[in-house]
Amino acid sequence: MATGYVRSELVTVFGGSGFVGRHVVRALARRGYRVRVAVRRPDLAGFLQPLGGVGQIHAVQANIRNRESIDRAVAGSDAVVNLVGILYESGRQSFDVVQAFGPGAVAAAARDAGVGRMVHISAIGADANSESDYARTKAAGEAAVKTAFPDAVIMRPSIVFGPEDDFFNRFGAMARLVPVLPLIGGGATRFQPVYVGDVAEAVAQGVDGKLKPGTAYELGGPEIRTFKQLLEYILKVTGRRRILAPLPFEIAKLKAWFLQMFPKPLLTVDQVRQLARDNVVSEEAIREGRTLEGIGIDPHAIETVVPAYLARYRKAGQFSSPDRTVSQS
Repeated sequence: MATGYVRSELVTVFGGSGFVGRHVVRALARRGYRVRVAVRRPDLAGFLQPLGGVGQIHAVQANIRNRESIDRAVAGSDAVVNLVGILYESGRQSFDVVQAFGPGAVAAAARDAGVGRMVHISAIGADANSESDYARTKAAGEAAVKTAFPDAVIMRPSIVFGPEDDFFNRFGAMARLVPVLPLIGGGATRFQPVYVGDVAEAVAQGVDGKLKPGTAYELGGPEIRTFKQLLEYILKVTGRRRILAPLPFEIAKLKAWFLQMFPKPLLTVDQVRQLARDNVVSEEAIREGRTLEGIGIDPHAIETVVPAYLARYRKAGQFSSPDRTVSQS
């Protein structure tokens, strides 16, 4: 809900209708900003309008492959936020276009339009030398943003959780359908799940100008858990008994090669490559205060949020007790 007070500052949010985007739009609206949501299909972004006051939030058409549409979207903006990213490639939506070229185009347009502040969402694990196309293009996107807009604030979250997330919901749905869940690489990869509302608050602080320009912040939750521990937690919350079967990386890649042919793949070869590396906040970021805690945000634990939306995957929904059933490995 908005504050009721609308400021004069205008913030353009690219990708504002996505999972993270809707929470960022809400956080900005609560601060009183006017929010312009730049998306490919404005007709599908109407659900964002109730997050603010009348006329406070409006959607415009923009495509990061089209510089002219980007220029129109950023015109007159005081700040720009780029949230556009993909988890897998599909048609013309390639990693190189969306995550490498796109951020640079948005940053260049923001610079040319005289925009004062920019916040760009990247990811922990962004690495120009990575074998993962996702991680490599995330790093390329960061570099392009820094070149065009040196004062941009960059956010690198670990896996993001919330009611519409792609991680807990995906495995919650899988546990409802199949008797075995794969522990890719043995399930030892470490993650630091971060709540989407905390990410949105960090982005809003960047828009406010409270964060150090030209700095990359690493966003993680209060706990580090292995892939196996996260699957065990999902099974506990949903009350499901499922076998957790170790799956070597090379075999996982072979299975993923077939799975990635589906329109919305359960797993891709590139995602298997990503699982070979831990996804946690670095010690350097902690020492330098480039974390949620370092900017004054107390991160939410998964226990405070996840059970509420995983309840749909229990046998009797929210009215069943998950405590009688535990996971197996």
